[in-house]
Amino acid sequence: MTTTLAGGRAARRQTMRRIRPRRSPAVPLVIALWAGAAAVLWLWWDNTPSLADNTAKILAAGRITGLLAGYLMALVVLQMARVPALERRVGSDRVARWHAMSGRYTICLVIAHVFLTMWAYALQAGKTLSDVVQQTIDSVNTLPDMGKAAIGTGLLFLIAFLSIGGIRRMIGYDTWYHVHLLTYAAVYLTFWHQITTGNEFAVEPTAKTFWYGLYGIVTALVLWYRVITPIRLNLRHRMYVEAVIEETPGIVSVLIGGRKLHRMGAEAGQFFRWRFKAPGMRFSSHPYSLSAAPRPDMLRITVKAIGDHTSRLRDLKPGTKVWAEGPYGAMTAQRRSRGKVLLVAGGVGITPMRALFETLPGASGDITLLYRANSTQDLALWDELAKIADERGARLMYAVNSPDGERPDISAERLQQKLPDIDKHDVFMCGPAGFAQSVYEALRGAGVPARRIHHESFEM
Repeated sequence: MTTTLAGGRAARRQTMRRIRPRRSPAVPLVIALWAGAAAVLWLWWDNTPSLADNTAKILAAGRITGLLAGYLMALVVLQMARVPALERRVGSDRVARWHAMSGRYTICLVIAHVFLTMWAYALQAGKTLSDVVQQTIDSVNTLPDMGKAAIGTGLLFLIAFLSIGGIRRMIGYDTWYHVHLLTYAAVYLTFWHQITTGNEFAVEPTAKTFWYGLYGIVTALVLWYRVITPIRLNLRHRMYVEAVIEETPGIVSVLIGGRKLHRMGAEAGQFFRWRFKAPGMRFSSHPYSLSAAPRPDMLRITVKAIGDHTSRLRDLKPGTKVWAEGPYGAMTAQRRSRGKVLLVAGGVGITPMRALFETLPGASGDITLLYRANSTQDLALWDELAKIADERGARLMYAVNSPDGERPDISAERLQQKLPDIDKHDVFMCGPAGFAQSVYEALRGAGVPARRIHHESFEM
């Protein structure tokens, strides 16, 4: 059984809008990040006397790594705050990569800071490198706020260990997600020793004010966007499960009702993080894309059962309360810069592509959708796609395995054969990582510039 959920007049109006591409603020943000790092370096340089001997040099190295680690910790938390300018303009997947990279650099800097500082303290006390461990224990027991810092550092190491690819897959998404929230506690615990033992903050009141301001702003953003905003959204819209419908074997659509859902600001191509208040699902929050244009009284997600959480969706009862955070994602019509668009979907990646196929501005012949699946039986939402294609004069193609299991050819040459002017298209793509990488390479080989290939991965 399939369900048809059209966006109605709002979706049709969307298709008539002018193309107004919006640039990503990623480059200015990266410049601002490096400017902040330069300010930290200047703070260290301005408060560093002449380095007369090796002990002073080692201590100075410990101080600079500590300052940079403290700066990056604030950025790591900022990247977890789900600020709309980042989540909806830069893209959630890109922000997640920034977060992971910043976390790795932070851990490396923390290790260097602890080792170098304790080594310098040991040398000042007339000890040797072999006494670093004992010196660390003594410092934790005697220096102000070092006990908190030690606990916070331990939490950071735990989080980093559980975030290693193979280990993270072993423990499951939900466990990793909840452990990852300990980052807030770790940063809080390590913050105080920076103020009480940091030489820069002891001699420079302005530097201390700046540090408090940096962490204060980040804390305010976290509280606003991760606590207050979701509470306001869910109290206002009061969402619940309207129905659960099986689209194809293993793929279900969940219809979500509520009040004035069109005022949530969601666009086709975006996703929410959903929490269903049902047994076994209350404490799990997962990202699922909208599979249809938002309506005032209805949202829809379409999900493939590939894990415990997704498998439980088919058993949701009508009336089950829903908690959502979002909307997130930058893979919207705002990314588009050309008149013609190719949408490429692999498997359940059809969900955001279906919504874009319905709503992307364009005249007859401007929009093409290529849908990759293992078989024709796996082509979820196909009847809806065919209807949209017929109404819009859009082109709908599918690529499935042959009866003997041979995979279809999606090469640069094949794409150019089907779309001779493909190099003049914008391309929106969603699917498994391996599929996305192979299609990306084919598109580049067909002459599509990288800046016009738009893709978001939700494997976060």
